[in-house]
Amino acid sequence: MLRIYQHTSRRTARKAVVYATTKVACCNHSTLCAITSHARRGPPHEQRQQPRNGPHHEEFLLAGNPARGWQMPPPSRGYGMLVVRILRGALKLRYLVLGGAIGGGVSLSKKYEDWKDGLPDMKWLEDAMPQGERWNAFSRNIMEVGGLVKNAIDIAKEDLKAKTTVAALGITTDESRKKYEKLQSQVETLQTEIMNVQIKYQKELEKMEKENRDLRQQFLILKTNKKTSAKKIKKSLIDMYSEVLDELSGYDTGYTMADHLPRVVVVGDQSSGKTSVLESIAKARIFPRGSGEMMTRAPVKVTLAEGPYHVAQFRDSDREYDLTKESDLADLRKEVEFRMRASVRGGKTVSNEVISMTVKGPGLQRMVLVDLPGIISTMTVDMASDTKDSIHQMTKHYMSNPNAIILCIQDGSVDAERSNVTDLVMQCDPLGRRTIFVLTKVDLAEELADPDRIRKILSGKLFPMKALGYYAVVTGRGRKDDSIDAIRQYEEDFFKNSKLFHRRGVIMPHQVTSRNLSLAVSDRFWKMVRETIEQQADAFKATRFNLETEWKNNFPRLRESGRDELFDKAKGEILDEVVTLSQISAKKWDDALNAKLWEKLSNYVFENIYLPAAQSDSFNTMVDIKLRQWAEQALPAKSVEAGWEALQLEFISLMERSKKSQDHDGIFDQLKGAVVDEAIRRHSWEDKAIDMLRVIQLNTLEDRFVHTKSEWDSAVKFLETSVNAKLVQTEETLAQMFGPGQMRRLTHWQYLTQDQQKRRYVKGELDKILKTDSKHLPTLSYDELTTVRKNLQRDNVDVDTDYIRQTWFPVYRKHFLQQALQRAKDCRKAYYLYTQQGAECEISCSDVVLFWRIQQVIKITGNALRQQVINREARRLDKEIKAVLDEFSDDEEKKAHLLTGKRVLLAEELIKVRMIQEKLEEFINSLNQEK
Repeated sequence: MLRIYQHTSRRTARKAVVYATTKVACCNHSTLCAITSHARRGPPHEQRQQPRNGPHHEEFLLAGNPARGWQMPPPSRGYGMLVVRILRGALKLRYLVLGGAIGGGVSLSKKYEDWKDGLPDMKWLEDAMPQGERWNAFSRNIMEVGGLVKNAIDIAKEDLKAKTTVAALGITTDESRKKYEKLQSQVETLQTEIMNVQIKYQKELEKMEKENRDLRQQFLILKTNKKTSAKKIKKSLIDMYSEVLDELSGYDTGYTMADHLPRVVVVGDQSSGKTSVLESIAKARIFPRGSGEMMTRAPVKVTLAEGPYHVAQFRDSDREYDLTKESDLADLRKEVEFRMRASVRGGKTVSNEVISMTVKGPGLQRMVLVDLPGIISTMTVDMASDTKDSIHQMTKHYMSNPNAIILCIQDGSVDAERSNVTDLVMQCDPLGRRTIFVLTKVDLAEELADPDRIRKILSGKLFPMKALGYYAVVTGRGRKDDSIDAIRQYEEDFFKNSKLFHRRGVIMPHQVTSRNLSLAVSDRFWKMVRETIEQQADAFKATRFNLETEWKNNFPRLRESGRDELFDKAKGEILDEVVTLSQISAKKWDDALNAKLWEKLSNYVFENIYLPAAQSDSFNTMVDIKLRQWAEQALPAKSVEAGWEALQLEFISLMERSKKSQDHDGIFDQLKGAVVDEAIRRHSWEDKAIDMLRVIQLNTLEDRFVHTKSEWDSAVKFLETSVNAKLVQTEETLAQMFGPGQMRRLTHWQYLTQDQQKRRYVKGELDKILKTDSKHLPTLSYDELTTVRKNLQRDNVDVDTDYIRQTWFPVYRKHFLQQALQRAKDCRKAYYLYTQQGAECEISCSDVVLFWRIQQVIKITGNALRQQVINREARRLDKEIKAVLDEFSDDEEKKAHLLTGKRVLLAEELIKVRMIQEKLEEFINSLNQEK
């Protein structure tokens, strides 16, 4: 059908084109004739004047009578013919195209009507389908049903997923609760660890920023090569006043001193909108938000000041947050939340630590506001048990200041009878002389409450609480992403159109909007400041005088040094001792290291090398094997341990000697001890030292020949000293085992125990064996044990073989050590015989050679350790001590714990009061100048 239609259309179009071409040709011919005739005759006024045989007549004859032949036309006629030809071509082309298009369109329209007539009748659908509003309502119902079905499917999926998870894990209700509690505790532990890491990172960052500023300042000084004097920047009144409050907050953390300086205290129930009111006054959303969650966990002191740029800055930070940028606002909110969580310690929910910040911007009213945690009536399971009481106590403390302006925030969207804050405010300010009442969320209150009830609230007739003024504000539309400008515009639009104005004048215009509220609060704040600041300055002046008098009476010859100054002095003394550590002579280091090395190694040498080798038939072979195993495994690590202990002992001895000096101050002893202990605990010897020592010790032990007579004598002396020390230990063991001797028993009235008497009988039998065989092996044979038991049974002493062996071990050790001493005496003059005969010497001096080898290892190891201490470890210990001192300097609690006593506490209090009193006087002078 389509092909037939296309063929018919093309054929019809060709016919139309031919027809249109014919028409156009005829029209063109007629037009051309008319134009030619007009050109021949000319205009009407010329036709009557020209003669018949003129030039136009000749032109007409030549153009209209071809039989007469062609003649050259005049120039004017040639131009006219050219124009005529151009017009004729253009008209012909246009009509060709136009005619073809008209013909094709007519044919296409005719075929479309034929095809339309062939379609079936669909009018019955108009009766079946709804039209107009019925169709719109029907489509809306279909969409709502679809949304409900989708929600139901999602809920079913979530329910099925939860059930499947619980079923797959096989968890009952009790088990799931226990696992949930366990997971929750783990999450809380991880959050605490993350918070500690963030605090440490923040401290490190602040430390680096401080160092960077110091380095930049030093660079500028070196570059200019001039002494730069810091320019004194003139501070604004509100900044000066805020600094005084900051000093007081740090001084008065424990509420021990009466701080009666004015500030605006923002109080209210939780989620009443008090933080939003403060943000509206500051013209920036600077606080974090949560859905019903307690966000304000510590007092936040906000100092508002007028400035050209809208910025915020924390007291202890140099970063300025641009409040016109959303990214800086987000960072500011995160920092506030981080500081609040960091201030909460020991499982508490709220903290008394004040977070101080300054907000500057165009049009801001100058004042100091303190935002407190909201009053709660019920505690949740994740709160500390004393949270409710802590918030009440904190709120009462701030409101009990007789010069504090109380900004009482009441949620207008809830029943007024449910408010908890109004009772507290009424207790602290019963006459309402410093209270300003603010009703928030008035847009919701207008919909829920009676306008007359709102009128009673704002006129002070609903609550028994009294106030200086009553204000109504709108702090938002419940959207977190709304800007302050949008909220203020919404507030103004609401009050313009509110029925509270248009129905009998429920409230006055000056009682609404955040702008009027900020003006009223600022005016009242400065009025209170001017009325009370002189009195507060006099109180601090009197306190300063009393403290200075007490200091002169108790410490007349000492200067008032605060905790920071004392810490710096102690830091300098500790670092001086570290420098002295590197100035110890090499001989002293060698003696200390050699003594510590032998103390660490002597027990292993006797128990694992000397005595086992003496029991074997080949003493020298066994010694070589034992020494190599020792050098490859335990000796390097033990040597490093000995070196570290020697370094520790030398440093501690230096600190102890410093205490004997005349200018020693005992107030530093606890701090110095804590710093040294912490640095030593952190310090560890370099790992590569063990590998280096292993190589040195193996090479040293390979030498088995004593080279000089002095070395031989030194080895003999070392052997005798070591054996005598072991002999003394062995005799002490025997004295405990066999009891005191007869003379001691008589002079000190001491008696032998039954076990000691048995031991003495056993010792008598063992002495007989050693007397018979002076070169007896270290162990007893079975026959010897049997003989000893039978001999003891004759004396009615019944003991087992283990008892005999226990007694034999110290007895034989004493016998062996005495023989070793005798051999050492015999070998003292046998050096030349040893050099001539070597190992086949008539006098056995193998134990002298053993102790010479050990002595050489100790000397070489001590020398290596000394070089390591001087070149590396002393510097590393210095770095550890500096790191510990830097950490302690940033930890106020640690300094307060280590630097304590009446002298420190009195000096700290005096310095603080003096600083506050001086800042108050400076502020008063500036305030009087402004007047």
